[in-house]
Amino acid sequence: MNQVKPVIEVTGVDRSFGNKRVLKNITLQVDEAETFGILGPSGSGKTTLIKLLTGIDEATSGEVQLLGVRMPKLKMLQQIGYMAQADALYTELSAKENLEFFASLYGLKGGNRTRRIRDVMELVNLQEHLRKRVDQYSGGMKRRLSLAIALLHEPPLLLLDEPTVGIDPVLRRSIWQELKALNRKGTTIVLTTHVMDEAEKCDRLAMIRDGVLLAVDTPAGLLQATGSATIEEAFLYYGGVRQ
Repeated sequence: MNQVKPVIEVTGVDRSFGNKRVLKNITLQVDEAETFGILGPSGSGKTTLIKLLTGIDEATSGEVQLLGVRMPKLKMLQQIGYMAQADALYTELSAKENLEFFASLYGLKGGNRTRRIRDVMELVNLQEHLRKRVDQYSGGMKRRLSLAIALLHEPPLLLLDEPTVGIDPVLRRSIWQELKALNRKGTTIVLTTHVMDEAEKCDRLAMIRDGVLLAVDTPAGLLQATGSATIEEAFLYYGGVRQ
């Protein structure tokens, strides 16, 4: 039997900003080719944790390892597809120019670059808006373009911070189908969400509130452990709210 390979290992991580302790002794592991959800309300520390995983931010104490490499480490950016909560786009450029810029950062060239730009824009249903300036995009279109950029270089690890906020339900479903297809090909996906039906689609969930990791398990395991009928009930249970 093949041993499951950890892609992410977080050990005893704290993150403080001045006197405010945003993450408190977080320890977790994410395995290869799983969809791992980080579920929590606004201000719970989800985005801070994602930034530590990408290497954009550094832990005050503890250790983050990605694919066996201690973070932060600049060379690991090639291994990560990152979608931030705030869209990091050049709005005075067209979508095509944005994609070409990021493709060059990732070393994509020639026919492969052209193919990947076409494929990701089809996935997020923006192919007809490829040459439109990004400042003419709606908020939902910008989210979709950000996701396309994260997928562009086919990284082994996707870190997605609230990836489907502002995206219509039909497209959201097709994006989830693609994420699951990437899982089957071996891509590891970590995403933050506060949407309960998305949480149920994850292989495992970490519940976080006020910077504290409350529980990590499969959705079914969390329901069973709390005697809950829904993920929302389980989350309320771990947050100290009894039904």
